Amino acid sequence: MRRTFLKQAGALSAAALAQRAWGQAAAPMRIYAVTWRGKTQVEIGMEDFFGKQGVPVEFIWRDAAQTPARLEGFAKEIKELRPDLVFTWGTTATLGIAGAYDAADPQRFVTDIPLLFAMVADPVGAKVVPALRVQGRDITGVFHVAPLAAQVESMRTYRKFEKLGVIYNAAEANSVAIVASLKRLGNAQRFGVVDVAFDRDASGKPLSTGIADKIATLKQAGAEWLYLGPDTYLLTQMKEVAAAALEHRIATFSATEAVLNSPFPVLTGLVSSYYLVGQFAGFKAVQVLQKRLRARDIPIETLSRYSFIVRMEVAKQLDILPPVALFNYAIVK
Repeated sequence: MRRTFLKQAGALSAAALAQRAWGQAAAPMRIYAVTWRGKTQVEIGMEDFFGKQGVPVEFIWRDAAQTPARLEGFAKEIKELRPDLVFTWGTTATLGIAGAYDAADPQRFVTDIPLLFAMVADPVGAKVVPALRVQGRDITGVFHVAPLAAQVESMRTYRKFEKLGVIYNAAEANSVAIVASLKRLGNAQRFGVVDVAFDRDASGKPLSTGIADKIATLKQAGAEWLYLGPDTYLLTQMKEVAAAALEHRIATFSATEAVLNSPFPVLTGLVSSYYLVGQFAGFKAVQVLQKRLRARDIPIETLSRYSFIVRMEVAKQLDILPPVALFNYAIVK
């Protein structure tokens, strides 16, 4: 599917695809799009894919604004509007619309309209689907995070370590699943994982209290790297998290492009392009809308390439310059 996407996106002109696939008078297909924190480069990439390929699409945009309670209303509206496809950004939005595969109550969730997701870091671990192929439900998508083993190896290539620190939002199923996976990987590869969760109020909403103290706790526990996972709330607190890590001289590693594009002092990461994730999602949408494939028959995939980014200014501040060999393939900023 990735090879087909790259071949088609690079070889077909918009006019040719539009004429062959849709015809001059084709009515636009409707996509109900649920974002989590407004439009990102993912949605821009997807829209651009449709535009460049001449695919007529009408979007119905809804933003949860990082408020899970809104998702129930969106699910009801989807059932009323009956769009041709549902698009969701992120794990919380996807689970809020489709439910977990083993608890998808059709009265509460959307189960009879094909769904396409993006930015779900661990679709299996978060129980969106039981497997990336032969999903068992009409869901497909694009995940954006490199395999954890590859991320850990990238950290080791830069600087060997014995203990990895993690800070995360325990209210995000995606983040909980990743921490659990890191601990399993640590047991297999003989490195320790120490984790702290953001404080939460009585309703479970994460709080920004005590972040500097939590990073200090990780340092005291021996963390040599701070892993910054694909956690939406973590991104909103990155200024304080990154500053505290720098103060305690903990190397920071990001799993997402947005963190490394921020002005905050994060050292390195192995990431995929949000824009290209959106383009790939657009390609998969066309398989459902134009080729009439069932979403369950379209494998859930990630991009075939990731970028290893190193920020030299942060490296100098930490006095942890990258090994010379990294300059052969890393993107140095």
